[in-house]
Amino acid sequence: MLLWIAAVLGVVQGLFMFLPVSSTAHLVLTQHWLIRQGYDLPAPESPEMILFDLVVHVGTLVSIAVVFWKSLSRVVAGGVRDTWAWVSSGGNAGRELLFLRLGLLCALSVLATAVVGFSLRAGFEWVFANPLAVAVTLSITGLLLWWTDRLSRRLRGLREFTPAMALVIGIAQGFALMPGLSRSGMTITFALFVGLKRRWAAEYSFFLAIPTILAATLVQSISVIRDTGFSGLDWPALAVGFVVAAAVGVVSLKLVVFLLLRARLKVFSFYLWALALLVAFGFLDHGTL
Repeated sequence: MLLWIAAVLGVVQGLFMFLPVSSTAHLVLTQHWLIRQGYDLPAPESPEMILFDLVVHVGTLVSIAVVFWKSLSRVVAGGVRDTWAWVSSGGNAGRELLFLRLGLLCALSVLATAVVGFSLRAGFEWVFANPLAVAVTLSITGLLLWWTDRLSRRLRGLREFTPAMALVIGIAQGFALMPGLSRSGMTITFALFVGLKRRWAAEYSFFLAIPTILAATLVQSISVIRDTGFSGLDWPALAVGFVVAAAVGVVSLKLVVFLLLRARLKVFSFYLWALALLVAFGFLDHGTL
């Protein structure tokens, strides 16, 4: 892969990772277009390209750490403190272990995502290879965002966060492995559907991305290395995509948090529907983007 192509894909990932418009769909559509222009790229559904997509996703995890550093450090420190209190007291700390509980609920969400992802993996790979299917999933994401802004005020805080709610959000994230269904859009939307306040819906969504994307990248890396070995990986392209996605992602994340807290996510619905129509009517087939 040419390094400038890796950089372009890094920009696409960083820009659209946090905007609820499906970064994976934009990566896939951009890859299809580049291939049609004659550039030498692996197919979007190939293990190598899926691994590249995951690596640039990992790059955007750096953006989460930068933007939410205070909240993230508080959660991590609180989790360590709660875990130590629980262990040292023999399982009877005598106080609420909020951060440990949140960590366990996050693990439950990741487990639900993994079950959905592994169960429907073949179907997801089929969508990667079919732009028309991506048009359908983009349209669904647009509808969900439109509905989200019409919801009444959400009242549940982190202390009212239940295992059932964590399962719902995890399942939604599992389906978001499909291109066109935005991970941030799906998790934020379903967190709001089950009653979480907008602030906590956003923070839980973005924190949940960290273990989910790291786990998915590890699994895909093992699969690719088994087939091609380390020599089959395009290390310079992976590095460029990672760095560019991390830098661009900081700006994108700040924008989506601003809009979410003001219930303005539906502005992305129009963009998604327009993009879906362009794809559905053979936009890529005409060799333009």
